[in-house]
Amino acid sequence: MKNIIFILILTVLSFANDNKNDFAEDFDSEFSKEKIEIFDPLSGYNRLMTSFNDKVYLNVLIPISKSYANNVNENARIGIDNFFNNLMFPIRFTNNILQLKFINSLDELRLFLANTLWGFLGFVNFAEELNIKIPKEDFGQTLGFYGVGEGFHVVLPFLGPSNLRDIAGISADSYVSVLSTTGSSDLQYKILNNTIEEVAIKGYNVINSTSLNPDQYETIKKDALDLYPFLRDIYSQARQKQIEE
Repeated sequence: MKNIIFILILTVLSFANDNKNDFAEDFDSEFSKEKIEIFDPLSGYNRLMTSFNDKVYLNVLIPISKSYANNVNENARIGIDNFFNNLMFPIRFTNNILQLKFINSLDELRLFLANTLWGFLGFVNFAEELNIKIPKEDFGQTLGFYGVGEGFHVVLPFLGPSNLRDIAGISADSYVSVLSTTGSSDLQYKILNNTIEEVAIKGYNVINSTSLNPDQYETIKKDALDLYPFLRDIYSQARQKQIEE
């Protein structure tokens, strides 16, 4: 049971990591929108967890990422980030199809083949050369595309803002993800053999990705008078925008 919970947490961590750049890009425009009243029955718990996560980010993740950045060349870190992003192809491809975005699916396939065959397994990203820019898709967005409501807000330990719909989408994304042991008996392309490998690989991915912009979190939160509702509202609005795109 502990292993299942741990895998779930790591899967959400990968999900949060994949979407953080989109979250930051939406920040300025989304913050200016009129706030929508949100049903929040877990507000007490969510506030405590937001405070806990804030301390973990500021005192553990960010310092480790900055130390890592000081010792690893930036071009190497960008290549590693490209490699992990390329591995997320099955999630994006599947959810584009489920959302009937067939042109995006074909573009995803073209880019994956180019990056894998000629980009050294994805360390080189040919998106600019191929003029391909596709929004990241996940099963939480797919559920939203078909009209499933977000449900109430939930702040996850270590991982930050989420909601019932996005948590429900984690299982489906985990099933098709290369970096998950879930569904390994059915899908032959899984590259991890056990929980320890999953912990190590996903943890390293988060540190490497954070090292490319270690001040991003502090930039997002710097104007917050009350951190929890600030992050909650930004997350909810940003996710809604992603679903509408």
